[in-house]
Amino acid sequence: MFKLKRYLIGEPLKSSQLHHEKFTVFKGLPILSSDAISSVSYACEEILWVMVPILGLASFQYLTYVAFAIIALLSILVFSYRQTIDSYPKGGGSYIVSKENLGEIPSLIAGASLTIDYILTVAVSATAGVAAITSAIPSLLPIKIELTIIIIILMTVGNLRGIRESAKIFSLPAYLFIGMTFLMIAVGLFKYFILHIEPKNVDVVASQMGDLTLILFLKAFSAGCTALTGIEAVSDGVPNFKEPATKNAKKVLYLLFIIVVLIFGGMSYLSSIYHAVPNFDRTVISQIAAQVFGQNTFLFFVMQFATTLILIMAANTAFSDFPLLLSFIARDGYAPRQFAKRGDRLSYSNGIILLAVSAAILVIIFKGENHLLLPLYAVGVFVSFTLSQSGMVMRWFRTKSNGWRHKAFINGFGAAITFITAVVISVNKFVHGAWLIFILVPTFILLMKRIKRHYKKVAKQLSLDNNYFPEFNEKVAKRFIVPVGALNESVVKTVNFAKCLSSDITAFHISVDDSETEKLKTKWEKYYKDIPLVIKKHEYREVVEPLVGFIESDEFCTTDKDIVTVVIPQFTSQNWWGEILHNQTAVFLKQTLLKRPNIAVITVPFIIKAEKK
Repeated sequence: MFKLKRYLIGEPLKSSQLHHEKFTVFKGLPILSSDAISSVSYACEEILWVMVPILGLASFQYLTYVAFAIIALLSILVFSYRQTIDSYPKGGGSYIVSKENLGEIPSLIAGASLTIDYILTVAVSATAGVAAITSAIPSLLPIKIELTIIIIILMTVGNLRGIRESAKIFSLPAYLFIGMTFLMIAVGLFKYFILHIEPKNVDVVASQMGDLTLILFLKAFSAGCTALTGIEAVSDGVPNFKEPATKNAKKVLYLLFIIVVLIFGGMSYLSSIYHAVPNFDRTVISQIAAQVFGQNTFLFFVMQFATTLILIMAANTAFSDFPLLLSFIARDGYAPRQFAKRGDRLSYSNGIILLAVSAAILVIIFKGENHLLLPLYAVGVFVSFTLSQSGMVMRWFRTKSNGWRHKAFINGFGAAITFITAVVISVNKFVHGAWLIFILVPTFILLMKRIKRHYKKVAKQLSLDNNYFPEFNEKVAKRFIVPVGALNESVVKTVNFAKCLSSDITAFHISVDDSETEKLKTKWEKYYKDIPLVIKKHEYREVVEPLVGFIESDEFCTTDKDIVTVVIPQFTSQNWWGEILHNQTAVFLKQTLLKRPNIAVITVPFIIKAEKK
């Protein structure tokens, strides 16, 4: 297992090498922006899913209006997050901004919302990537869940290898998608306007079935807002950039804005020209590529391949930012402390593994269907957007730094718009699955508060600030006890170790077989006459309960202040599978005994050597 881990993940890195694991602008753009860039591959499709059943062919006329509204909202967010990056050079995600400016509960809402969003990002991106594959190769549809899980595993391994390694692996796919999409938009517009090639409808659509109403427009707008997911990733990931980190992060944010506007605007316009109709078998982008490049041509398959890779890369944004967010939450005591520690390759490996497992479970629950996952997706994103912008407004009012009025206006306008969008998305997507978010967020908050309460309780009990320092009492009895099943080399080694520590040793045996007990008594008298052997018969073949009962009885301890050390022999195999073949009595003993205040446990390993071939 150790060799396999080293082969997959690589050799451990020194802490001093952390500065070498930072992003440049060239590498940071695909890693932290791929979620937002990839969202355009299905955002346009989500708008059409809402409009086509009601408006028919007229949907393509109104598609550009919805896209323009989404691009306007994107502009507001980019200006707002530029200010967040300047103010929080060590990472200015919604959690940090809300904690410093709005208080505990808003920060926990932001943390819970982003946690759900990042898990959904991986699940949605992986399933969307598989949808792109199955659109090109329909015969793979029956195994789409298995393909999605494999993609998540590959992403996990790539990110466990460290920031720099993941940047090497995942940079090229993002640039391939950007280049292919720009090419497809350019060729599509050239064929339509210059060559005057009329598009062929992929599916028959009714010419007119209804009129565009405000409610329908808002539903389409809320569906297309999936294009804005991932915008916050750059401000979250400022610490991952090389110096000057703030300047590099803002460059990536500007580039992200330009790319998303060009791709999303271009894709929306091509959809209106080529009348791509969404369905469960073929994505909108694959339909457009088939008409622009030709069905089953080389460029068509390259486009599908690039789309698949960028959708997978979108998951990499979550793999980059979620562990960092979780490390902030863990340092504040709202998540297990293990998530604040870096792994062998200087990545927050525990957070990466948790993200992968959670996303895989979602994929299985929703049967690998991307369209079923998307209604859950954007609600948490816009809640975190709103909290982040509101927190920045409070910061400007509190600090009153140079130009604070116009900065507060920008963030305030952003907060108002994103709040309205969050409400619209929540209402429109509530019955389609978004109701689940309103259960999960409070559940996560309660869980985080329970964890915080536990850490506070532990800190209070461990603290010496109350001027109480426990004195060493030499008069307290310090007794040793060795559980004995049979007399063998493992037990001999354990008893000899105990004799090095104390002369007050008691051996304890549970008798479940009279003949075996007699054999033990005979051997014990021969080798250890100086150590008393206590034998207790137990009809139910239990080991732990009788041992604890004996330790706590007056027969063994004279006062409840006596310190008892239990020295346990434990088999350890050099083969990983060898551990499974033993009954693990020592493990169960330790789990029970360590919960007793005056009992210490020492394990003495006996290594079972592997056979030489």
